[in-house]
Amino acid sequence: MTTLRLAIVGAGPAGIYAADNLLKAERKFDVSIDLFDRLPAPYGLVRYGVAPDHPRIKGIITALRDTLDRGDIRIFGNVEFGTDLTLDDLRDHYNAVIFATGSSHDAPLAIPGIDAAGSYGAADFVSWYDGHPDVPREWPLDAASVAVIGNGNVALDVARMLAKHVEDLVPTEIPQNVHDGLAASQVTDVHVFGRRGPTQVKFTPLELRELGELRDVDMVLDDEDFDYDEASKQAVATNKQVLVIDRILQSWRKRAAEEGRAPASRRLHFHFFAKPVQVRTDAAGRVAAYVYERTRPDGQGGVVGTGELRTIEVQALYRAIGYFGSPLPGVPFDKRHGVIPNREGRVLHKDSNEYVPGVYATGWVKRGPVGLIGHTKSDAMETVRNLINDQAFWWHPHHPEEGAIPALLAARGVAWTDLEGWHRLDAYEIALGEPHERARIKVVPRDEMVRISRDERH
Repeated sequence: MTTLRLAIVGAGPAGIYAADNLLKAERKFDVSIDLFDRLPAPYGLVRYGVAPDHPRIKGIITALRDTLDRGDIRIFGNVEFGTDLTLDDLRDHYNAVIFATGSSHDAPLAIPGIDAAGSYGAADFVSWYDGHPDVPREWPLDAASVAVIGNGNVALDVARMLAKHVEDLVPTEIPQNVHDGLAASQVTDVHVFGRRGPTQVKFTPLELRELGELRDVDMVLDDEDFDYDEASKQAVATNKQVLVIDRILQSWRKRAAEEGRAPASRRLHFHFFAKPVQVRTDAAGRVAAYVYERTRPDGQGGVVGTGELRTIEVQALYRAIGYFGSPLPGVPFDKRHGVIPNREGRVLHKDSNEYVPGVYATGWVKRGPVGLIGHTKSDAMETVRNLINDQAFWWHPHHPEEGAIPALLAARGVAWTDLEGWHRLDAYEIALGEPHERARIKVVPRDEMVRISRDERH
Protein backbone atom coordinates (compact mmCIF):
# COMPACT_ATOMS: atom_id res chain seq x y z
CA MET A 1 0.00 0.00 0.00
CA THR A 2 1.20 3.53 -0.80
CA THR A 3 2.40 5.60 2.15
CA LEU A 4 1.89 9.35 2.24
CA ARG A 5 4.83 11.08 3.91
CA LEU A 6 3.39 14.44 4.95
CA ALA A 7 5.11 17.44 6.49
CA ILE A 8 3.04 20.03 8.35
CA VAL A 9 4.72 23.35 9.16
CA GLY A 10 3.10 24.91 12.21
CA ALA A 11 2.15 23.06 15.41
CA GLY A 12 -0.76 25.26 16.46
CA PRO A 13 -4.42 24.22 16.29
CA ALA A 14 -4.50 24.48 12.47
CA GLY A 15 -1.58 22.11 11.99
CA ILE A 16 -2.68 19.63 14.65
CA TYR A 17 -6.26 19.57 13.34
CA ALA A 18 -4.97 18.92 9.81
CA ALA A 19 -2.89 15.99 11.03
CA ASP A 20 -5.78 14.60 13.06
CA ASN A 21 -8.26 14.93 10.18
CA LEU A 22 -5.95 13.14 7.78
CA LEU A 23 -5.32 10.27 10.18
CA LYS A 24 -9.07 9.82 10.71
CA ALA A 25 -10.10 10.29 7.06
CA GLU A 26 -11.16 7.52 4.72
CA ARG A 27 -8.26 6.88 2.36
CA LYS A 28 -6.58 4.18 0.34
CA PHE A 29 -3.04 4.75 1.60
CA ASP A 30 -1.04 4.74 4.81
CA VAL A 31 0.01 8.03 6.42
CA SER A 32 3.19 9.17 8.16
CA ILE A 33 3.11 12.74 9.50
CA ASP A 34 5.89 14.99 10.78
CA LEU A 35 4.87 18.24 12.46
CA PHE A 36 7.39 21.11 12.50
CA ASP A 37 7.36 24.33 14.51
CA ARG A 38 9.83 27.16 14.98
CA LEU A 39 9.11 27.23 18.73
CA PRO A 40 10.29 24.55 21.17
CA ALA A 41 6.71 24.03 22.49
CA PRO A 42 3.54 23.23 20.50
CA TYR A 43 0.04 24.80 20.39
CA GLY A 44 0.94 28.08 18.65
CA LEU A 45 -1.41 30.97 19.42
CA VAL A 46 -3.31 28.89 21.97
CA ARG A 47 -0.16 29.01 24.11
CA TYR A 48 1.23 32.35 22.93
CA GLY A 49 -1.72 34.39 21.64
CA VAL A 50 -4.54 34.05 24.16
CA ALA A 51 -4.71 35.93 27.47
CA PRO A 52 -3.75 33.63 30.38
CA ASP A 53 -6.96 34.34 32.32
CA HIS A 54 -9.15 32.47 29.80
CA PRO A 55 -9.77 29.12 31.52
CA ARG A 56 -11.76 27.68 28.63
CA ILE A 57 -8.55 27.65 26.58
CA LYS A 58 -7.37 24.82 28.80
CA GLY A 59 -10.06 22.65 27.26
CA ILE A 60 -8.72 23.36 23.77
CA ILE A 61 -5.19 22.55 24.87
CA THR A 62 -6.40 19.31 26.44
CA ALA A 63 -7.93 18.24 23.11
CA LEU A 64 -4.76 19.17 21.20
CA ARG A 65 -2.60 17.35 23.75
CA ASP A 66 -4.75 14.23 23.46
CA THR A 67 -4.21 14.24 19.70
CA LEU A 68 -0.45 14.55 20.01
CA ASP A 69 -0.21 12.04 22.84
CA ARG A 70 -1.65 9.26 20.65
CA GLY A 71 1.88 8.95 19.32
CA ASP A 72 1.03 8.76 15.61
CA ILE A 73 2.35 12.25 14.83
CA ARG A 74 6.05 13.09 15.16
CA ILE A 75 6.93 16.57 16.42
CA PHE A 76 10.06 18.53 15.57
CA GLY A 77 10.08 21.75 17.60
CA ASN A 78 12.69 24.54 17.49
CA VAL A 79 13.03 24.06 13.73
CA GLU A 80 12.98 27.22 11.60
CA PHE A 81 11.48 26.74 8.16
CA GLY A 82 13.61 28.41 5.51
CA THR A 83 16.90 28.01 7.37
CA ASP A 84 16.98 24.77 9.35
CA LEU A 85 14.70 23.13 6.79
CA THR A 86 13.86 24.42 3.30
CA LEU A 87 11.13 23.74 0.78
CA ASP A 88 13.66 21.78 -1.30
CA ASP A 89 14.39 19.63 1.76
CA LEU A 90 10.68 18.91 2.15
CA ARG A 91 10.37 17.91 -1.50
CA ASP A 92 13.31 15.54 -1.02
CA HIS A 93 11.76 13.82 2.02
CA TYR A 94 7.96 14.08 1.72
CA ASN A 95 5.10 13.65 -0.72
CA ALA A 96 3.40 16.91 0.29
CA VAL A 97 3.45 19.75 2.81
CA ILE A 98 0.69 21.69 4.57
CA PHE A 99 1.60 25.16 5.81
CA ALA A 100 -0.25 26.11 9.00
CA THR A 101 1.91 29.00 10.18
CA GLY A 102 -0.92 31.31 11.15
CA SER A 103 -0.90 35.11 11.35
CA SER A 104 1.21 36.45 14.16
CA HIS A 105 2.01 40.05 13.22
CA ASP A 106 -0.09 43.19 13.53
CA ALA A 107 -1.93 44.60 10.56
CA PRO A 108 -0.69 48.13 9.81
CA LEU A 109 -2.59 51.32 10.68
CA ALA A 110 -1.65 54.11 8.28
CA ILE A 111 -2.11 57.31 10.27
CA PRO A 112 0.45 60.02 11.15
CA GLY A 113 2.42 59.34 14.32
CA ILE A 114 1.63 55.64 14.53
CA ASP A 115 5.34 54.79 14.73
CA ALA A 116 6.01 57.12 17.68
CA ALA A 117 7.71 55.88 20.82
CA GLY A 118 5.04 54.38 23.05
CA SER A 119 2.96 53.11 20.12
CA TYR A 120 2.79 49.31 19.94
CA GLY A 121 1.23 46.48 18.04
CA ALA A 122 -1.11 44.38 20.14
CA ALA A 123 0.51 41.16 18.90
CA ASP A 124 3.83 42.12 20.51
CA PHE A 125 2.16 42.91 23.82
CA VAL A 126 0.20 39.66 23.71
CA SER A 127 3.42 37.77 23.00
CA TRP A 128 5.05 39.47 25.98
CA TYR A 129 2.35 38.66 28.52
CA ASP A 130 2.09 35.11 27.16
CA GLY A 131 5.82 34.51 27.63
CA HIS A 132 6.80 34.17 23.97
CA PRO A 133 10.54 33.40 23.82
CA ASP A 134 11.27 35.82 20.96
CA VAL A 135 10.14 39.09 22.60
CA PRO A 136 11.95 41.17 25.26
CA ARG A 137 11.54 40.12 28.89
CA GLU A 138 10.46 43.62 29.94
CA TRP A 139 7.58 45.79 28.75
CA PRO A 140 7.17 49.54 29.44
CA LEU A 141 4.02 50.12 31.51
CA ASP A 142 4.83 53.62 32.74
CA ALA A 143 1.86 55.34 31.03
CA ALA A 144 -1.13 56.33 33.16
CA SER A 145 -3.53 56.70 30.23
CA VAL A 146 -3.48 54.22 27.35
CA ALA A 147 -5.36 53.94 24.04
CA VAL A 148 -6.35 50.60 22.49
CA ILE A 149 -7.46 50.84 18.86
CA GLY A 150 -9.88 48.11 17.78
CA ASN A 151 -13.23 46.55 18.56
CA GLY A 152 -12.38 42.84 18.39
CA ASN A 153 -11.51 40.24 20.99
CA VAL A 154 -7.78 40.97 20.83
CA ALA A 155 -8.51 44.58 21.73
CA LEU A 156 -10.54 43.35 24.71
CA ASP A 157 -7.73 41.03 25.80
CA VAL A 158 -5.20 43.86 25.66
CA ALA A 159 -7.52 46.28 27.48
CA ARG A 160 -8.30 43.71 30.16
CA MET A 161 -4.66 42.83 30.77
CA LEU A 162 -3.80 46.54 31.06
CA ALA A 163 -6.67 47.30 33.45
CA LYS A 164 -6.68 44.14 35.54
CA HIS A 165 -4.93 44.09 38.90
CA VAL A 166 -1.98 41.71 38.89
CA GLU A 167 -3.14 39.96 42.09
CA ASP A 168 -6.08 38.62 40.10
CA LEU A 169 -3.72 37.07 37.56
CA VAL A 170 -1.62 35.17 40.10
CA PRO A 171 -3.54 31.87 39.73
CA THR A 172 -2.89 31.85 35.96
CA GLU A 173 0.22 30.73 34.10
CA ILE A 174 1.78 34.14 33.51
CA PRO A 175 5.59 34.06 33.63
CA GLN A 176 7.34 35.68 36.57
CA ASN A 177 8.75 38.54 34.48
CA VAL A 178 5.21 39.38 33.30
CA HIS A 179 3.88 39.30 36.86
CA ASP A 180 6.63 41.67 37.97
CA GLY A 181 6.02 44.01 35.02
CA LEU A 182 2.28 44.21 35.60
CA ALA A 183 2.79 44.69 39.35
CA ALA A 184 4.77 47.86 38.58
CA SER A 185 2.25 49.15 36.02
CA GLN A 186 1.26 52.82 36.25
CA VAL A 187 -1.91 52.38 34.16
CA THR A 188 -5.07 53.94 35.59
CA ASP A 189 -7.15 54.60 32.45
CA VAL A 190 -7.58 52.46 29.35
CA HIS A 191 -9.46 53.93 26.37
CA VAL A 192 -10.86 51.51 23.76
CA PHE A 193 -11.69 53.04 20.36
CA GLY A 194 -13.81 51.64 17.53
CA ARG A 195 -14.81 53.38 14.32
CA ARG A 196 -18.36 51.99 14.35
CA GLY A 197 -21.15 51.80 16.94
CA PRO A 198 -21.95 49.45 19.81
CA THR A 199 -24.13 47.21 17.64
CA GLN A 200 -21.37 46.64 15.06
CA VAL A 201 -18.55 45.54 17.35
CA LYS A 202 -16.64 42.31 16.70
CA PHE A 203 -16.44 41.33 20.37
CA THR A 204 -17.99 38.03 21.38
CA PRO A 205 -20.47 38.28 24.29
CA LEU A 206 -18.40 36.02 26.55
CA GLU A 207 -15.30 38.17 26.13
CA LEU A 208 -17.26 41.34 26.78
CA ARG A 209 -19.01 39.94 29.86
CA GLU A 210 -15.66 38.88 31.34
CA LEU A 211 -14.41 42.42 30.98
CA GLY A 212 -17.22 43.75 33.17
CA GLU A 213 -16.24 41.38 35.96
CA LEU A 214 -12.88 43.02 36.59
CA ARG A 215 -12.31 43.90 40.23
CA ASP A 216 -11.83 47.59 41.09
CA VAL A 217 -12.30 48.75 37.48
CA ASP A 218 -15.09 51.14 36.45
CA MET A 219 -16.63 50.87 32.99
CA VAL A 220 -17.12 54.29 31.39
CA LEU A 221 -19.42 54.76 28.38
CA ASP A 222 -20.76 57.86 26.63
CA ASP A 223 -24.54 58.30 26.41
CA GLU A 224 -24.28 59.83 22.93
CA ASP A 225 -23.02 56.48 21.57
CA PHE A 226 -26.31 54.80 22.48
CA ASP A 227 -28.72 57.02 20.58
CA TYR A 228 -29.35 54.19 18.12
CA ASP A 229 -30.50 54.71 14.56
CA GLU A 230 -33.09 52.39 13.01
CA ALA A 231 -30.46 50.01 11.57
CA SER A 232 -28.89 49.58 15.02
CA LYS A 233 -32.28 49.02 16.63
CA GLN A 234 -33.05 46.42 13.99
CA ALA A 235 -29.74 44.66 14.66
CA VAL A 236 -30.58 44.42 18.37
CA ALA A 237 -34.05 43.10 17.59
CA THR A 238 -33.01 40.45 15.07
CA ASN A 239 -29.51 39.28 16.03
CA LYS A 240 -29.17 37.35 19.29
CA GLN A 241 -25.44 38.08 19.67
CA VAL A 242 -25.98 41.80 19.14
CA LEU A 243 -28.85 41.69 21.65
CA VAL A 244 -26.62 40.11 24.31
CA ILE A 245 -23.81 42.58 23.65
CA ASP A 246 -26.26 45.48 23.93
CA ARG A 247 -27.59 44.13 27.23
CA ILE A 248 -24.07 43.90 28.63
CA LEU A 249 -23.21 47.45 27.61
CA GLN A 250 -26.54 48.78 28.92
CA SER A 251 -25.95 47.04 32.26
CA TRP A 252 -22.61 48.83 32.53
CA ARG A 253 -24.32 52.16 31.87
CA LYS A 254 -26.82 51.47 34.65
CA ARG A 255 -24.07 50.42 37.02
CA ALA A 256 -22.13 53.60 36.33
CA ALA A 257 -25.22 55.69 37.08
CA GLU A 258 -25.82 54.11 40.49
CA GLU A 259 -25.58 56.65 43.28
CA GLY A 260 -23.24 56.11 46.17
CA ARG A 261 -20.85 53.76 44.34
CA ALA A 262 -17.27 54.25 45.40
CA PRO A 263 -15.04 55.04 42.40
CA ALA A 264 -12.58 52.35 41.35
CA SER A 265 -8.84 52.91 41.13
CA ARG A 266 -8.84 52.08 37.41
CA ARG A 267 -11.20 52.92 34.58
CA LEU A 268 -11.96 51.35 31.22
CA HIS A 269 -13.43 53.85 28.74
CA PHE A 270 -15.27 52.87 25.55
CA HIS A 271 -15.31 55.31 22.64
CA PHE A 272 -17.50 54.22 19.73
CA PHE A 273 -17.92 56.06 16.41
CA ALA A 274 -14.21 56.98 16.54
CA LYS A 275 -12.21 56.85 13.30
CA PRO A 276 -8.39 56.96 13.71
CA VAL A 277 -6.85 60.20 12.46
CA GLN A 278 -3.51 60.89 14.15
CA VAL A 279 -1.19 60.08 17.03
CA ARG A 280 0.21 63.31 18.46
CA THR A 281 3.63 63.31 20.05
CA ASP A 282 5.49 65.40 22.60
CA ALA A 283 8.83 67.16 22.14
CA ALA A 284 10.67 63.89 22.74
CA GLY A 285 8.70 62.08 20.01
CA ARG A 286 6.62 60.03 22.43
CA VAL A 287 2.88 59.40 22.25
CA ALA A 288 1.01 62.32 23.83
CA ALA A 289 -2.55 62.14 22.46
CA TYR A 290 -4.86 60.24 20.13
CA VAL A 291 -6.92 62.19 17.61
CA TYR A 292 -10.04 60.67 16.09
CA GLU A 293 -12.89 61.79 13.86
CA ARG A 294 -16.37 61.37 15.23
CA THR A 295 -18.42 59.20 12.86
CA ARG A 296 -22.17 58.58 12.63
CA PRO A 297 -24.35 55.74 11.32
CA ASP A 298 -24.97 55.71 7.58
CA GLY A 299 -28.28 53.85 7.92
CA GLN A 300 -26.85 50.68 6.36
CA GLY A 301 -24.92 49.34 9.34
CA GLY A 302 -21.80 51.33 8.48
CA VAL A 303 -20.57 54.81 9.35
CA VAL A 304 -19.57 58.07 7.67
CA GLY A 305 -17.36 60.84 8.94
CA THR A 306 -18.77 63.98 10.53
CA GLY A 307 -15.65 66.12 10.24
CA GLU A 308 -15.58 66.64 14.01
CA LEU A 309 -12.15 65.90 15.49
CA ARG A 310 -11.68 64.92 19.13
CA THR A 311 -8.52 64.42 21.15
CA ILE A 312 -7.81 62.17 24.14
CA GLU A 313 -4.54 62.58 26.00
CA VAL A 314 -2.70 59.26 26.31
CA GLN A 315 0.92 58.30 26.86
CA ALA A 316 0.83 54.93 25.10
CA LEU A 317 -1.17 53.33 22.30
CA TYR A 318 -1.85 49.77 21.15
CA ARG A 319 -3.28 48.97 17.73
CA ALA A 320 -5.42 45.82 17.72
CA ILE A 321 -6.99 45.99 14.29
CA GLY A 322 -6.13 42.47 13.17
CA TYR A 323 -3.29 40.05 12.61
CA PHE A 324 -1.29 39.59 9.42
CA GLY A 325 0.60 36.60 8.04
CA SER A 326 4.31 36.48 7.21
CA PRO A 327 5.90 35.27 3.96
CA LEU A 328 7.72 31.93 3.94
CA PRO A 329 10.88 31.36 1.86
CA GLY A 330 10.05 29.80 -1.50
CA VAL A 331 6.28 29.81 -0.89
CA PRO A 332 3.87 32.10 -2.81
CA PHE A 333 2.56 34.96 -0.67
CA ASP A 334 -0.17 37.58 -1.05
CA LYS A 335 1.37 40.72 0.48
CA ARG A 336 -1.89 42.63 0.33
CA HIS A 337 -3.91 40.16 2.41
CA GLY A 338 -1.10 38.52 4.38
CA VAL A 339 -1.97 34.97 3.28
CA ILE A 340 -0.65 32.17 1.09
CA PRO A 341 -2.71 32.37 -2.14
CA ASN A 342 -4.81 29.23 -2.41
CA ARG A 343 -8.03 27.73 -3.64
CA GLU A 344 -9.69 25.58 -0.96
CA GLY A 345 -6.29 24.91 0.58
CA ARG A 346 -4.43 24.14 -2.65
CA VAL A 347 -1.63 26.69 -2.92
CA LEU A 348 -1.55 28.76 -6.11
CA HIS A 349 1.34 30.27 -8.02
CA LYS A 350 1.18 34.01 -7.41
CA ASP A 351 1.28 35.00 -11.07
CA SER A 352 -0.18 32.12 -13.09
CA ASN A 353 -2.98 31.23 -10.64
CA GLU A 354 -2.18 27.55 -11.20
CA TYR A 355 -1.77 24.98 -8.42
CA VAL A 356 1.65 24.39 -6.88
CA PRO A 357 1.91 20.57 -6.78
CA GLY A 358 2.25 19.09 -3.30
CA VAL A 359 1.84 22.40 -1.42
CA TYR A 360 -1.21 23.18 0.75
CA ALA A 361 -2.29 25.66 3.41
CA THR A 362 -4.72 25.72 6.30
CA GLY A 363 -5.77 28.02 9.14
CA TRP A 364 -5.17 31.75 9.24
CA VAL A 365 -2.36 31.70 6.70
CA LYS A 366 -4.94 30.18 4.33
CA ARG A 367 -7.96 32.44 4.91
CA GLY A 368 -6.77 35.35 7.04
CA PRO A 369 -7.08 35.95 10.80
CA VAL A 370 -10.84 35.63 11.20
CA GLY A 371 -13.06 33.14 12.91
CA LEU A 372 -12.71 30.93 15.97
CA ILE A 373 -11.32 27.45 16.60
CA GLY A 374 -14.32 25.84 14.91
CA HIS A 375 -13.45 27.56 11.63
CA THR A 376 -9.91 26.21 11.89
CA LYS A 377 -11.30 22.67 12.11
CA SER A 378 -13.42 23.08 8.98
CA ASP A 379 -10.45 24.68 7.20
CA ALA A 380 -8.36 21.61 7.94
CA MET A 381 -11.08 19.26 6.69
CA GLU A 382 -11.29 21.09 3.37
CA THR A 383 -7.52 21.14 2.86
CA VAL A 384 -7.10 17.49 3.82
CA ARG A 385 -9.93 16.40 1.53
CA ASN A 386 -8.23 18.07 -1.42
CA LEU A 387 -4.84 16.67 -0.50
CA ILE A 388 -6.30 13.14 -0.49
CA ASN A 389 -7.90 13.69 -3.89
CA ASP A 390 -4.65 15.05 -5.36
CA GLN A 391 -2.58 11.88 -5.01
CA ALA A 392 -1.44 12.10 -8.65
CA PHE A 393 0.12 15.51 -7.94
CA TRP A 394 2.13 14.60 -4.86
CA TRP A 395 5.90 14.89 -4.86
CA HIS A 396 8.15 11.87 -5.41
CA PRO A 397 10.79 12.19 -2.65
CA HIS A 398 14.26 10.69 -2.96
CA HIS A 399 14.59 10.08 0.78
CA PRO A 400 11.16 9.27 2.25
CA GLU A 401 12.51 7.08 5.05
CA GLU A 402 11.54 8.34 8.52
CA GLY A 403 15.10 8.34 9.82
CA ALA A 404 16.27 10.79 7.15
CA ILE A 405 14.88 13.96 8.78
CA PRO A 406 16.44 13.42 12.25
CA ALA A 407 19.75 12.65 10.52
CA LEU A 408 19.49 15.81 8.39
CA LEU A 409 18.69 18.06 11.36
CA ALA A 410 21.48 16.50 13.43
CA ALA A 411 23.96 17.03 10.60
CA ARG A 412 22.97 20.72 10.51
CA GLY A 413 23.35 21.11 14.26
CA VAL A 414 19.65 21.80 14.88
CA ALA A 415 18.70 21.23 18.54
CA TRP A 416 15.16 20.07 17.84
CA THR A 417 12.63 19.14 20.49
CA ASP A 418 10.18 16.24 20.34
CA LEU A 419 6.99 15.06 22.06
CA GLU A 420 8.87 13.57 24.99
CA GLY A 421 10.69 16.87 25.35
CA TRP A 422 7.40 18.79 25.42
CA HIS A 423 6.13 16.47 28.17
CA ARG A 424 9.30 17.21 30.10
CA LEU A 425 8.92 20.99 29.70
CA ASP A 426 5.21 20.83 30.48
CA ALA A 427 5.83 18.95 33.74
CA TYR A 428 8.64 21.36 34.66
CA GLU A 429 6.42 24.44 34.24
CA ILE A 430 3.59 22.88 36.23
CA ALA A 431 6.04 22.00 39.02
CA LEU A 432 7.31 25.60 39.07
CA GLY A 433 3.78 26.84 39.70
CA GLU A 434 2.71 24.33 42.35
CA PRO A 435 4.47 25.94 45.38
CA HIS A 436 2.74 29.24 44.49
CA GLU A 437 -0.69 27.66 43.81
CA ARG A 438 -0.44 28.69 40.18
CA ALA A 439 -1.45 26.62 37.14
CA ARG A 440 2.12 26.81 35.88
CA ILE A 441 4.93 29.29 35.49
CA LYS A 442 6.02 29.41 31.88
CA VAL A 443 9.68 29.12 31.02
CA VAL A 444 10.40 32.07 28.73
CA PRO A 445 14.01 31.97 27.40
CA ARG A 446 14.25 29.79 24.30
CA ASP A 447 17.60 28.25 25.24
CA GLU A 448 16.24 27.23 28.63
CA MET A 449 13.14 25.71 27.02
CA VAL A 450 15.38 23.69 24.71
CA ARG A 451 17.70 22.54 27.50
CA ILE A 452 14.78 21.34 29.63
CA SER A 453 13.07 19.67 26.68
CA ARG A 454 16.27 17.87 25.66
CA ASP A 455 17.17 17.07 29.28
CA GLU A 456 20.48 18.91 28.95
CA ARG A 457 20.34 20.79 32.25
CA HIS A 458 23.10 18.82 33.93
